[in-house]
Amino acid sequence: MNTGYKTIVKIDYGFEVNKARPVTTFLENIKNAKCANSHSHSRAQLISCNTGIMEVVTKNNIWIVNSFQSVWISSNEEHQVYFPNNVKVVSAFIDESKIDNLPKDTFAFENSNFLNSILEKITSFSNPNKLTEQQNRVIDVFLDELSLLKPSTTFLPTSQDKRLKKILDHLINDIASKHTIDYYANLLFISPRTLSRLFNKELGMSFGNWKMRLKLIEAVKQLGENKSVKEIAFNLGYENVSSFITIFKKHFGKTPSNYL
Repeated sequence: MNTGYKTIVKIDYGFEVNKARPVTTFLENIKNAKCANSHSHSRAQLISCNTGIMEVVTKNNIWIVNSFQSVWISSNEEHQVYFPNNVKVVSAFIDESKIDNLPKDTFAFENSNFLNSILEKITSFSNPNKLTEQQNRVIDVFLDELSLLKPSTTFLPTSQDKRLKKILDHLINDIASKHTIDYYANLLFISPRTLSRLFNKELGMSFGNWKMRLKLIEAVKQLGENKSVKEIAFNLGYENVSSFITIFKKHFGKTPSNYL
C-alpha cells in the first residue's frame, strides 16, 4: 500500500520539551511524501489534512483519513505517516506538561468545525517563543477540546503475530483476491478454524470483516487519488459497481462519489 513516495518529510517539533511552548504547529503542502522513518516523540500529536488523504500507520492499526477526519497520536506512540498525491497537512504537537488529561490511546476521529477553527487560530500564532495571555487562553480551550475526542471506527487493526502478519501481508498486497480463509489457512498449514480464531483473538474481528474493511479503506485512498468509482470497484475485486457502492454506503453512510 505504501510505495513510490518521492519526498521525505522531517519535522522536529514533536521532540521539543518546552513548557513555555505547550503547543507548536506545522502547516505545509506536501505531494507524494512520507515521514523519514517510523518514529515516536514525547509530544502528543494531532495530525489533519485540509485537502487530500493521509495514511497513518502504528504498531497495531492503520488509518486512511481525509479532510473530515484527523488522527490523535499519543505521546511516545511509534508511527509512520504517508501523504499520497497533494496533501495540505496541518499538525499540532502538545508538550508532555499538558497531556495528563488528554487521550492515552492513538485513534482517528471525526473533525468538528469548532476544533478546526481553534487549530487554525493557533497555527496563525506561528510558534512564538512566548505566548500572550490571549494566546494562552486559546491554547487552554484547544486542550479542553482534545480531552473530549472520541474514536471513529474507520481503522484497520494489525498484529505482530508472525503467522497472522504473513496472511495480512498477503491480503494487503493482493486486495482484489477472491481467495477464502481456507486458502490462507493452507499457507500456514493450519485449519481454517484455527486461523479464524486467530483473527478474532488478535484483531477483534473475523477474516471476512477484516478483508472487507481493508477494501473499504483502500477505496477511500483511491478516491483521494481521483480514481473513478468503476475503476476502484474493479481494482478491489468487486464483480460489479453496484455491489461496491452498496457495501461502501452501508459502512460510511455515503456513496463513494459523495464521500469526499
